[in-house]
Amino acid sequence: MLNDIFKGIFDSSSTLVIPIGQFLLCLAVSLLIGGCIAFTASRKSRFSHSFLTTLAALPVLSCVVIMMVNGNVGAGVATAGAFSLVRFRSASGSAKEIALIFLSMVAGLIAGMGYLAYAVLFTLILCVMFLITNLFDPAAKGLKKTLRITVPEDLDYNGVFDGLMNIYCTEWKLDQVKTSNMGALYKLKYDLVLRDNAQEKQFIDQLRTHNGNLEISICQAETVDSEL
Repeated sequence: MLNDIFKGIFDSSSTLVIPIGQFLLCLAVSLLIGGCIAFTASRKSRFSHSFLTTLAALPVLSCVVIMMVNGNVGAGVATAGAFSLVRFRSASGSAKEIALIFLSMVAGLIAGMGYLAYAVLFTLILCVMFLITNLFDPAAKGLKKTLRITVPEDLDYNGVFDGLMNIYCTEWKLDQVKTSNMGALYKLKYDLVLRDNAQEKQFIDQLRTHNGNLEISICQAETVDSEL
């Protein structure tokens, strides 16, 4: 019984023509898989709408390509080359984005070969894994921040904020320093992880006593949304 569920729908087919019913079934399962992956990616993560749409569409596209190849080795090699071009024509993304793209493609490939139950099982396992990893992601919890501090030119910023950073942050790093206002001001950019979001105002008030009450801004960690 279990073996019958995970059996490929094309395994017993003796014809090279894919029945329209099986074709539509593979497309429906691929659409379901793509929607599941896109929904998982949208949970506690900041991805652009176009990226989520791409994740939803990739399984269907991969599925159709594999069904049309239909065992032709030459066409399979050409398809692999076409997929590789997509990588070089796209903006580079984070490791998580690349993993989600490959998840969508692999799930579509499995569905295109007719192993629909395996495709669904594979997708569910990977989606659960991504959801679990989000639970331990500081950015998903809103604890990962980008802090910008303006200091006067006569203030030696090296080490002046280290004590406060160690008190209110679990991780922090000075990411950028640049001059402003004809060199009269310095703008510091920190990437940090707060210990507690409830202490954010207290943290800012303490920073103001060290930078002469100049401008301070803190926001969610800055990330670049890759458009595919």
